[in-house]
Amino acid sequence: MTAVRVALAGSTGSIGTQTLDVLAAEPDRFELSALGASGARPDLLIEQARTWRPKVVALADPVAAATVAAALPDCDVRAGEEALASLAEEGDVVVNGVVGFAGLSVTLATLHAGRRLALANKESLIAAGPVVQRARRTPGAELVPVDSEHCAVHQCLRANDNRSRVARIVLTASGGPFRGRRRDELASVSVDEALAHPTWSMGPKITVDSSTLMNKGLEVIEAHELFGPPAGDSGWGVGFDAIDVVVHPQSIVHSMVEYTDAATIAQLSMPDMRLPIGYALAYPDRVATPFGRIDWATLGRLDFEPPDLEAFPCLALAYEAGRLGETAPAWLNAANEVAVEAFLAGRIRWIEIPDVLYATLARHDGSLAESVDAVIAADRYARAEAWRVIERNESRA
Repeated sequence: MTAVRVALAGSTGSIGTQTLDVLAAEPDRFELSALGASGARPDLLIEQARTWRPKVVALADPVAAATVAAALPDCDVRAGEEALASLAEEGDVVVNGVVGFAGLSVTLATLHAGRRLALANKESLIAAGPVVQRARRTPGAELVPVDSEHCAVHQCLRANDNRSRVARIVLTASGGPFRGRRRDELASVSVDEALAHPTWSMGPKITVDSSTLMNKGLEVIEAHELFGPPAGDSGWGVGFDAIDVVVHPQSIVHSMVEYTDAATIAQLSMPDMRLPIGYALAYPDRVATPFGRIDWATLGRLDFEPPDLEAFPCLALAYEAGRLGETAPAWLNAANEVAVEAFLAGRIRWIEIPDVLYATLARHDGSLAESVDAVIAADRYARAEAWRVIERNESRA
């Protein structure tokens, strides 16, 4: 069997390093053809390249690229804004583990190249949904979600090909580190507390999003883009009213699909991102390595509860932006990236994150997501507005 060539964007992050774990577990099945990262951790990228010996290494940061190129004289080292996107031509499967809006170019380049996209970068799909939908129609293009929840839904939908029989999608949320706390108890939480996720090991931005439930809100929009109104034959006709969220602190049930006869299909496993990564790499087959195997004799219990929208208003705000559509999700995503950055830098309190999002989204200009340029412009305007909101609040303090 010919090895599947894998191009990995975001190799030094959490998704990237776990992707390498999957490749190491099945070396005869997968070949790492290319590595790419922002350039924030050049030493780790050099170490990865020396271990895996890919033909191509790409960095967004030209300064870091010079260091990497000197250390890897036998590699094709690429640098600059389009470097990561160029990896789309290097693999049969491209894993997009880039954090934030910066991952959009990788998403679009992969789909336009007619390759399989293993998508862990939810922001590009959320911010540029209409643009990505058009790219998904490229012959040969295939999108398999790596987010544990959407990967679970993807698997559950394979149980029934009759799209008219899907009644609703239920996304599960761990509840994050502040589950059970009232809003008045969250006024003084620290950065360290927000980064102490109870079940998942993730990067700081995604971990903060999990603590505010914004991560789940973005996943609601992502679910709608993945499985909602059909784009060609890629959708399942699931609207926002048929996408629910339930808090499940054990993070064993990764999501569910309910059919019209009330039968519910769920995907269960221990929390291990290597399982959805392996699923996306091997699709429509599966890897042979049992990542996330459950010990049923010791599992104990599975709990479910509704999300507290008063304590965690970001979730409702995401539904609002999703229903507005066009560039509203791009505004929300951009404002959230700014707010999380400001929180991690100590400029705003955790409880003020949704206030920044509300104030920024209130200034949304109603622009359409007609092109990549329109989405990039919306992202830029929203970031500037979010910083203005933060600076105004600082001046009043």
